[in-house]
Amino acid sequence: MADEWPTVASEYKIIEQIGQGAFAKVWKAYCVAKKIHVAIKIMDLEKITTSFEDIRAEVQTMKMTNHPNVLKCYCSFVHKDQLWLVTQLMNKGSCLHVMNLLKKKGLGEGLKEDFVAVILHETLKGLLYFHENGQIHRDIKAGNILLDSEGHVVIADFGVSGWMMEGGDRRKNRQTFVGTPCWMAPEVMEQVRGYDYKADIWSLGITALELAKGYAPYARFQPMKVLLLTLQEDPPSLRTYDDDGSGHQFGRHFKDVVKLCLQKDPSKRPGTSALLKHSFFKKAGDTTFLARNLLNNIEDIGESCMTAGIADALPGGRRGLRARKLRDPSTCRGRLGFSMMRTMIPPSCPWTISPANLIW
Repeated sequence: MADEWPTVASEYKIIEQIGQGAFAKVWKAYCVAKKIHVAIKIMDLEKITTSFEDIRAEVQTMKMTNHPNVLKCYCSFVHKDQLWLVTQLMNKGSCLHVMNLLKKKGLGEGLKEDFVAVILHETLKGLLYFHENGQIHRDIKAGNILLDSEGHVVIADFGVSGWMMEGGDRRKNRQTFVGTPCWMAPEVMEQVRGYDYKADIWSLGITALELAKGYAPYARFQPMKVLLLTLQEDPPSLRTYDDDGSGHQFGRHFKDVVKLCLQKDPSKRPGTSALLKHSFFKKAGDTTFLARNLLNNIEDIGESCMTAGIADALPGGRRGLRARKLRDPSTCRGRLGFSMMRTMIPPSCPWTISPANLIW
């Protein structure tokens, strides 16, 4: 069929590496049959510690989603001892990558309010799609929000996303400990009553502050300290920061959005549809505004990676994480057992199964 994507490696011309993690590399490539540039995440199935079931869940989640604000997965296939995941190419990388480039250019930390409004607005539309389809993302942050030269904004990284639907019935709460500490909602940390899609709303509030200031509120602390601060202190705000590295001004509507998202009681947080009606988002510009005024001056990933470090361009980059270790407690997962964040359910797909026998 004309709309089918090729599932053999020879149909893709690898151009350059644009991202790297512990067990995967991300490449810019060209699909010969479709005559289009793509991103290919290539995972080494012999080295990866994540269970096949987790990998399969991520792939299936991506392939089932169909929304302009969610990263498109074109196809996936096994090549030798590798899993190839072919997705749309977001040539400006993540919001985190963009902020790091701006900082290196001496333009301060964080983004202007007008840019933040567009990014959050587009992200919210993607989250609304998730929530309306019974799914929660569970790892919303600047590093998982990708951009392209036309100003399109998409949510990526479905490695910890979870469905609220099981056996045909909507689950009211989940009780798995997943996410990244700085962006994690209190109820996810507590593991008492479980949590639902409102956990994503908290993460969005933290992401709003991250975009405004260049880093998450508690990013300078170790993971255990982050947990204690989140559970015991008042919710963070712009006042939480002890510096003004961004130099950007933020109005009352932005501050109100942050306050609404960061309610410790999840029942008091608005849902995605309610947030989209907030005055802050009603006045947000469109994606062309973002492309023209921000992304036009940002090099494509690949070009910028040559000088800024390859792994810094996409979420999960090993080298970029090392450089940000004082500001990103997600790098300290092993110290507190955060390697369990992928799932707390024993893998149902044993390692003795050959990856070649799996249907992706």
